[in-house]
Amino acid sequence: ILKDATLYFSRATPNLATVIPAMDHIDKMLMSYLCNKKYLPSIHLAVRLAKKTLNQYYQLTDRSHTYWISMVLHPQHKLLYFKAADWEDNWIQT
Repeated sequence: ILKDATLYFSRATPNLATVIPAMDHIDKMLMSYLCNKKYLPSIHLAVRLAKKTLNQYYQLTDRSHTYWISMVLHPQHKLLYFKAADWEDNWIQT
């Protein structure tokens, strides 16, 4: 998933409104790897570390008004994205 994300952001012209959905997708995929018993414990550990790093960057988007504004003003996303992604109502309200 990390290779796919790197290629996605390298080939396209990324904008702020694509970052949050991409990070959500990466997080979802990492969780699926963590829950999958077929992977060795070493893979689970590596995925946990990747998820921890992703969460550090994700917290920065939570604090950035620029990201909020770009998502809300984006014609495709608006607040519907956050509702569909089951974000907390308090966060959406903010």
